[in-house]
Amino acid sequence: MKRLPIARTVFKHLIEENLCYVDKTLYIKQLNDSVEKYWFLSRPPRFGKSLFIDTLRAAFAGEKELFKDLFLENNWDWTKKYPVITISFVGGNISNKADFQISAGYSVECIASDYKIKLIEKTAETKFKELIIKLYEKYKLGVVVLIDEYDKPLLDNITEDIVYDIRKELAGFYSVLKGAEKYLKFVFITGVSKFSKTSIFSKLNNLIDISLDKQYADICGYTQNDLQTVFKDYLINVDLKKVKEWYDGYNFLGENLYNPYDILLFFKNKKYKPYWFETGTPTFLLDIIKERKFYVPKLENIRIADYQMNEFELNKIELLVLLFQTGYLTIKNETEIGIYTYYDLQFPNKEVRVGFNEYILRMFYTEGINVAERSDIFQKIYFAITDDKPQDLEKTFKTFFAYIPHDWYRKNDIAKFEGFYSSMFYSFFAALGFDIIAEDTTNKGRIDLTVITETSIFIFEFKMKNNKKNALAQIKEKKYHEKYTNQNKNIYLIGIEFDEQQKNTSKFEYEKI
Repeated sequence: MKRLPIARTVFKHLIEENLCYVDKTLYIKQLNDSVEKYWFLSRPPRFGKSLFIDTLRAAFAGEKELFKDLFLENNWDWTKKYPVITISFVGGNISNKADFQISAGYSVECIASDYKIKLIEKTAETKFKELIIKLYEKYKLGVVVLIDEYDKPLLDNITEDIVYDIRKELAGFYSVLKGAEKYLKFVFITGVSKFSKTSIFSKLNNLIDISLDKQYADICGYTQNDLQTVFKDYLINVDLKKVKEWYDGYNFLGENLYNPYDILLFFKNKKYKPYWFETGTPTFLLDIIKERKFYVPKLENIRIADYQMNEFELNKIELLVLLFQTGYLTIKNETEIGIYTYYDLQFPNKEVRVGFNEYILRMFYTEGINVAERSDIFQKIYFAITDDKPQDLEKTFKTFFAYIPHDWYRKNDIAKFEGFYSSMFYSFFAALGFDIIAEDTTNKGRIDLTVITETSIFIFEFKMKNNKKNALAQIKEKKYHEKYTNQNKNIYLIGIEFDEQQKNTSKFEYEKI
């Protein structure tokens, strides 16, 4: 039984230690056979980009012995061993221009030392160009350049003013690749985000973006077939349907994919948890959601045009694009309307929905509540739904809203917005793993929130206190429940009113159908 390659990104180690490996070398052949030489791939964190970069390195370096029984073994010219420059920004902390110069410059110098080349230039940019030229002259072959996580210095500082200086440094560094075209064989750049080519790769205008190219959709990540062949020994006594529900669902216009990090940790622990989400969610992402008063349930149903997918600038951060690129949303459907292509975006799976909403909730009770109290709130909400006791929700949610520090409201006017309160209900139910439908469409209108269990349907309508319409009366008037009357389940109609002044629920009414 082969061992799992958890957090392993060195191709040689996977092969020599006989770890499980999903063969992605067909894509190396496709890329190399193309007339283009400059490539770019965007994928979420921990999706296998670094391992693919290192597999590229091994192939171009001519390490044939590592490719035994893989596609590339008999489909590659192993007589040529190209000089390879691999630069990764995965590790380290770059928080200013000096940090970048030190980090990038050191990386270039280490590679030069490995090839026994002496550099005389002083800046990271000029050293990079010097190394490319000297490698070409020494080996009489085009140089292969591989850059992993090109944008990490930007994302680490995206809310800081220094990010513009770092962008300038990166743009200058990457511009070397355009000027050195005659010395290059192949260039491959990976990252999480797709910053506008005019801002980062302004001079590298022949960069081919394969992030949403259907023939490369599965270049990283595991397909269902990969799971049931390469990892078949780990599927014994495992509920495949539940595994798919929790961890499958990422899509880049090909097959649905599993995030390798998630599924490998599940195989190791055999527990359903949000492994990927727990590894670190950038605080700036949640800060943007809070600052813009984004209606979180809307993330269940987003439609965006193809041309919008590339609209990402430091001075104009498009939240939905960022959520897609960082892996919190993924493509569920593709629709052609006129000359445009539209993508429907949703949470990829239960793991992300649960983890994301749990984090959203955590933002609002960081003060005044301890772990035990937080756990108690979660349990009471869970059992109120599973035990069909909607009346128990009122007191528990009152307790939760009371825990939100009053000082937090003074920093913004969010208490005026119905969306804030309804978002909290949605996030609790989502974080608890319930089957939920936000803005549930009926032939009479939209239900604010529907929660579905094996035995019951809970239909929620939310209103502010100053709204003239009664929440429960609206559910009954619009007959929202009729959508579910044929399911042979208990149906509960729940109307909730919020008081802007009290910053809490002011009315909680329910009826059972």
